[in-house]
Amino acid sequence: MKRFIQGEHRTQGMLLPEHLDDYITEHNPVRIVDVFVDELDLVKLGFDGVVPAETGRPSYHPAMLL
Repeated sequence: MKRFIQGEHRTQGMLLPEHLDDYITEHNPVRIVDVFVDELDLVKLGFDGVVPAETGRPSYHPAMLL
């Protein structure tokens, strides 16, 4: 069993042949936000659920929700 519920990867093709990257320009500020969130240490920031419990259904990773 996986530790967290896995969403679709941003580079995975969708139902249509386009990718999310096709809609977002290279210099769009959302790319900075994406890198910033990926670099955060959520445990040090006090987020709950970063380390999942051994029982029950896996949760969504807090970075995905952030």
